[in-house]
Amino acid sequence: MRRLAIPVLVAFTIISSIGLSKAFGEDQPWRDQLEQWRTQHAADLSAPEGWLTVVGLEWLKPGDNSFGTAPDNKIHLNASGNSHFGIIHVDANGLDLKAPQEGFPSGLQVDGHPAREQSIVVEGRSPTKFTTGTLTFFVIKRGDGNALRIKDSQAPARLSFKGLHWYAPDPTYKIEAEWAPFPEPKPALIHTVIGTTEKGFSAGVAKFTLHGQQVELQTVVQNLGVNTLLFVIRDATSGHTTYEASRFLHTGLPDHGLQNPGKIVLDFNRLENPPCAFTPYATCPLPPDSNRLKVPILAGELRFDH
Repeated sequence: MRRLAIPVLVAFTIISSIGLSKAFGEDQPWRDQLEQWRTQHAADLSAPEGWLTVVGLEWLKPGDNSFGTAPDNKIHLNASGNSHFGIIHVDANGLDLKAPQEGFPSGLQVDGHPAREQSIVVEGRSPTKFTTGTLTFFVIKRGDGNALRIKDSQAPARLSFKGLHWYAPDPTYKIEAEWAPFPEPKPALIHTVIGTTEKGFSAGVAKFTLHGQQVELQTVVQNLGVNTLLFVIRDATSGHTTYEASRFLHTGLPDHGLQNPGKIVLDFNRLENPPCAFTPYATCPLPPDSNRLKVPILAGELRFDH
């Protein structure tokens, strides 16, 4: 009987190994793509103009806003020298760049050219970009206000960056959810960590079961002509193993579009920290109430180690 048991055990082991190898082999392309995405995500954060370089957010007031390295500028840039770079004039007609009394310094470039007086395009596809030395800055609009976002390619956070931390890949957290569109997109307000509010739309919810609980995640977009969706999520790991305010999940569109019932793939292994996890000068959206989950999502990016 013992002689018979050994071949049976061996056969069972071989069959099990074949099954595991097959499952692992089928899983490997997904794991490879996930690893490539995580590597690129870290590279984007630490790029010369990535989120790790953001060192300031200065709000612009109506009228003249002088900026430069001299102490008497309304917006003081932390760089060597004692210069008045220029003036950003804000009024009901928009924003304009004006020269300081002594003229623009030779080192200031606007959109890759020597600075000149001109109108300023606010953050969008092609915002007006200022550069000098290691600094880059441009104007963003948040709520009813405008602010100058300042980046430094030699920021300490970038220079000391040693990588990100993640939960181990887990295919059980790649979920095909039901997409349930609203009959008509609903107006929605997007609240941010800095207290501003943006207007947007909610087109529907993604429905699925996680850890035995029914979950409905809402996505809010600023316009309906999007190619990807962003889910802002808080779960039971938030403030413990993951960033306390939220995490972001970017996805493709539902298989039949935003306005039709269908399926949508949510791979929580790609949950990422929002920019405000890396700099106090980001203006991240907060999760809507429906996206504050009581269940833990043990997948995606862990707390950032400063």
